[in-house]
Amino acid sequence: MNHYQAAIIGFGKAGKTLAAALGRAGWRVAIIEKSKAMYGGTCINIGCIPTKALVHDAQTATDFSEAMQRKASVVELLREKNYLNLANLEQVEVIDGHAEFIDAHTLKIIAEQGTSQLSADRIFINTGAEAIFPQINGLSAGPRIVDSSGMLNLSSLPKRLGILGGGYIGVEFASMFASFGSDVTLFDTAPQFLAREDADISAAIRTILQEQGVKIELNTTVQSVTSGSDSVTLHTAQGDRQVDVLLVATGRRPATQALKLENAGVATDARGAIRVDNQLKTSVDHIWALGDVTGGPQFTYISLDDFRIVYDQLLGKGRRTTDDRINIPYSVFMTPTLSRIGLTEAQAREQGRNIQVVSLPVTAIPRARVINDTRGMLKAVVDNHTQQILGVALLAADSHEVINIVKTVMDAGLPYTVLRDQIFTHPTMSESLNDLFAQVKSQRRPSEG
Repeated sequence: MNHYQAAIIGFGKAGKTLAAALGRAGWRVAIIEKSKAMYGGTCINIGCIPTKALVHDAQTATDFSEAMQRKASVVELLREKNYLNLANLEQVEVIDGHAEFIDAHTLKIIAEQGTSQLSADRIFINTGAEAIFPQINGLSAGPRIVDSSGMLNLSSLPKRLGILGGGYIGVEFASMFASFGSDVTLFDTAPQFLAREDADISAAIRTILQEQGVKIELNTTVQSVTSGSDSVTLHTAQGDRQVDVLLVATGRRPATQALKLENAGVATDARGAIRVDNQLKTSVDHIWALGDVTGGPQFTYISLDDFRIVYDQLLGKGRRTTDDRINIPYSVFMTPTLSRIGLTEAQAREQGRNIQVVSLPVTAIPRARVINDTRGMLKAVVDNHTQQILGVALLAADSHEVINIVKTVMDAGLPYTVLRDQIFTHPTMSESLNDLFAQVKSQRRPSEG
């Protein structure tokens, strides 16, 4: 049985980056991945990269088949690059197969060629997350009922696309496929669309989607599903709905069920997420968990920061923790993009904060006129006492770039006036921050008379 200083289960962002770093530091490392199609992890193969490539091509009038071919070539290139980045390191061994725990230091590897075992001083779990299919009669994965990964492997554009679930994944695919030309209907059990967002932001998103041709059916419970050879029928209290393909976008859960964590004594919560401390250690001292498998925010950049935290423990000063994370931004790559950071207006008011709320229509931004996309709005929440930015929502073209500027200011604890008075290039979407924050009324403190 081969022994390693580190065994990493999963080829995701955190795992692959850690394997390379430890290998270069002279550690003997094994990284185990159950699928050759997943070298590089979720982002490269079935997440960020392929979806954003399709979002781009959907806006450039690219034929769907051509867009899928380009997506496949981009993914294949990056997957191969990620594999070679590790396989070419002398100290790192890439092992194909499914890993499960025998005990806290020993893994069983189940591969096509047979079963083997390995042991390691330290083990790092980076198995990501998997799609959830709700318990609805007749709802099971197949050629016409797919999760987000299945959507990325469609051979032809569905004329009628149904999306079960009105969250961010559903919204992103709805916008993308409507742009390609599908007749899209989004079904959600919730009475309010995108309830996590402020009402004005969710209303603006809904308007944009509807202008793209997306139909949104709220308060809709799917009672059962019938899948035929050329269509899928959703049976609801409001009547039957027929589509060609049904995307199930009802959430994702940590991929831990097949790891046999109980054999190692690794604790999980009720959702199957691995319990970790602020340095990502599990209930077993020499086992860590990184990325989506911990049940935290499912973003590639969080996985990268997980790597930094663990690497700092192993070969650094041991100071980094998850407590260092503040103001985590996110973007939903509908068209135009929704980008958010910090508190919503509703959250700030619930906390009893003394705030000002300002907004700006995208129609007021010169760059938006130049690129001929004036849809959306910008919104900011500012603390009247500290003059610091509490939260921002940007529903606008290129907002996924602009939100990072806001994060830098918020993390530094700087006042909103930094963005109000900043010198930006022109014409850009970034300079809209000047106009957005210029609307904040200066608040005199009592000591200032």
